[in-house]
Amino acid sequence: MYVFTKEVDTEKTFVPEAEIWELLEKTKNPDRKRVLEILDKSLNKNRLEPEEVATLLNVEDPELLEEIFHAARTLKERIYGNRIVLFAPLYIGNDCVNDCVYCGFRTSNKEVYRKTLTFEELRNEVRALVSKGHKRLIVVYGEHPRYSPEFIAETIRIIYETKVGNGEIRRVNVNAAPQTVEGYKIIKEAGIGTFQIFQETYHQPTYKKLHPRGPKSNYAWRLYGLDRAMIAGIDDVGIGALFGLFNWKFEVMGLIYHTIHLEERFGVGPHTISFPRIEPAVGSEISYNPPHKVSDEDFKKLVAIIRLAVPYTGMILTAREPAQLRREVLKMGVSQIDGGSSIGIGSYSQDDPEKVRKSQFILGDNRSLEEVIQDLLKEGYIPSFCTACYRMGRTGEHFMEFAIPGFVKRFCTPNALFTLREYLNDYATEETKRLGYELIQKELERVNNRELVEKYLERIDRGERDVRF
Repeated sequence: MYVFTKEVDTEKTFVPEAEIWELLEKTKNPDRKRVLEILDKSLNKNRLEPEEVATLLNVEDPELLEEIFHAARTLKERIYGNRIVLFAPLYIGNDCVNDCVYCGFRTSNKEVYRKTLTFEELRNEVRALVSKGHKRLIVVYGEHPRYSPEFIAETIRIIYETKVGNGEIRRVNVNAAPQTVEGYKIIKEAGIGTFQIFQETYHQPTYKKLHPRGPKSNYAWRLYGLDRAMIAGIDDVGIGALFGLFNWKFEVMGLIYHTIHLEERFGVGPHTISFPRIEPAVGSEISYNPPHKVSDEDFKKLVAIIRLAVPYTGMILTAREPAQLRREVLKMGVSQIDGGSSIGIGSYSQDDPEKVRKSQFILGDNRSLEEVIQDLLKEGYIPSFCTACYRMGRTGEHFMEFAIPGFVKRFCTPNALFTLREYLNDYATEETKRLGYELIQKELERVNNRELVEKYLERIDRGERDVRF
């Protein structure tokens, strides 16, 4: 039975805890042949079953682990090519009625400064972001009655309306509290991309312990939040878990069962999967010493396994992690990262010495957008601001028709080159331009329809913007 009301919080869920523990136990010490069979299945772009994911999670042999990492890199290249999509997080407000013990926004935290952007302050934030070259955002809200569906929709409309020269936001993704079906419909009307809800932990006893008060204390209401989004017509949804709250292997299995649930019920899996690790937050002791801290090596392993388990999904690595680790984890199959991020409320448009006290947690990577782009170019990636799929109707089931067999790469690479060319022409320093133009030239030698791609690039050089396949 599916849960759609806040009053019901004890229904059976699609996360079978006993089965997960059983699978993790019986697949210990996997043999090499079985692991290679699973990797081969994934490389043929097939989503893995829970028993297969549990087998990979139990791999400890260094040589087999390297096989997993290599397969993850290969799979990402086959489906999405070497482009990395860039976005920025924009926090709208940190008022919250929940009391999640690990979160800087929790209602009982007296050390955090509460702040919600006025509409004029929001416009200033967007002007600052588009003036640096950003084209896509994830907007974030605390859970509070003032952040109603109508308020969220109005903030999104303001973001789209705010432009500076060639600068504009072309896609707004949303990370907000679970809504009713009617609430999602109001937000959808504003023209959003993906709606994200992270379950934080899929382990119910841990969930109840860490979320003692507020609407978020209802595990099932949150778990089925994206079902209601789908019913409301939002067919791009993002799932995630906050690693460090519970056993990381269990959380990966939870993400896989969530993926299967969405596929079975709606015919469409998650558009993105996020895997943030808990980071220090002002006024949250547990955030400095997580109960199930995930090591860097285990973090790389879990990212690679999620990539292999759900080949078609976008994978998001955020600036929670330090720059060097991001460089290493990027190779494990990540497809999206943020750059030039600042998560203190209002801190894009003005320097704020107190921005950490207006933040949900403390960032690990504080590089500027330009620095991130230079780094990507030097590593041979195509930095992409592409938003074409959403605006060309390639969402939900239609997107999966391209992503699952790997055809989406045909659009991703040219569109990534177009948006990179825009960035270079409008915002980049001379050094970044040199690196970027060299990379575009190399990529032109690899694309199938070079003549057409070159014509589109010429249109951009003549001043046209927002060209896309």
